[in-house]
Amino acid sequence: MGQVKNSQATPVRQYEFIDTTESLASFIHKTRKAEIIALDTEGDSMFHYQEKVCLIQMAANGHTAVIDPLKIKDLSLIKPLLEDARISKVIHGADYDVRSIYRDFGITIDNLFDTQLASMYMGWSETSLEAVVNQHFGVELDKKYQKKNWSRRPLPDEMVAYAASDVTYLIPLARYLSQELKNRGRLEWVAEECRLLSGVRPSKNNDGPMFLKFKGAGRLEPRQLAVLESLLQMRNAIARQKDRPLFKIISNTSLKKIAMAPPANLKQLKASRTLSDKQFEMYAQAVIEAVRNARHVPAEELPKYPRQRSPRISRKVPARVKALRTWRDSKAEQIGLNPALLLNRSLIKAIAVENPTDEKALAAVEGIHQWQVDAFGQAIIKALH
Repeated sequence: MGQVKNSQATPVRQYEFIDTTESLASFIHKTRKAEIIALDTEGDSMFHYQEKVCLIQMAANGHTAVIDPLKIKDLSLIKPLLEDARISKVIHGADYDVRSIYRDFGITIDNLFDTQLASMYMGWSETSLEAVVNQHFGVELDKKYQKKNWSRRPLPDEMVAYAASDVTYLIPLARYLSQELKNRGRLEWVAEECRLLSGVRPSKNNDGPMFLKFKGAGRLEPRQLAVLESLLQMRNAIARQKDRPLFKIISNTSLKKIAMAPPANLKQLKASRTLSDKQFEMYAQAVIEAVRNARHVPAEELPKYPRQRSPRISRKVPARVKALRTWRDSKAEQIGLNPALLLNRSLIKAIAVENPTDEKALAAVEGIHQWQVDAFGQAIIKALH
């Protein structure tokens, strides 16, 4: 995503930088009758403890705007626009944007069309915005500002232009993809996936142990889990105090290594080489203190990773899984689609366990979508039996 490098390509059209309620109202007035709107956001997750939306880019009716939500505290003006089911909202890779806009502004996105999802259901192997714009418009997008700090103010003009270019090609791309998907009989597949995607929400913080959201924690012993939890709490407190992302304090990989072989003192921590010299200088004492606190947890109070016992399943399930996978792979190759889009691994297992005998029973399997039943229900039942 970003500004056009190709000097022969169509230049980024003019845009308006909006940082007042008055200018936002003017833009909304010019676009309120649009049938389709391109949308994108820029955030600051690389630079702050609590990420936030720093820019909202919109294009509609020939107008492009880069909206500054850090200056405009009340964005209620755009709520009716984005929640209007009559207007199609085009986003490329919408998961992050849908979650972020809801998290920061309480705004839902109705009538979503995700051009990345659409590209995937076209069977394209490269589905980033850079790849599809380059392939279909002959334009190379510059990514040099992608990981910059979007919370800085004032933003340089070139960064604002970069952000504006993110929505330049979305509407013509969406129209092209919609027609192609319709021709292939897959438009409703994408429409259903987009309806589900528009309902994703940011995960809620809870009072449970932090290790429950840590990849690989389930393989640790109780004492190691106690050390990991103590380290996670320590890192979180430091990150909050410094207003820095967690990964910029100490990486998950380093924390896991320390938890698996807890150092007793600074010398052992230094010898483990799990921290850089700079990290050691800043955080070594805190790490040792966190480890010591975990060592003092009584054995009967040590945490245990919660495990669910797998239900007993029929011995015939593996054969059904194999049959479904064989059918899926053959069908996916036939129609030029990634097999996981047709039926993913967990859905194959769920179908094999439930062993539905008709489409009504298949539609009741957890995780299956209606388009899969409509398009392939009979074939799935036949493959099972």
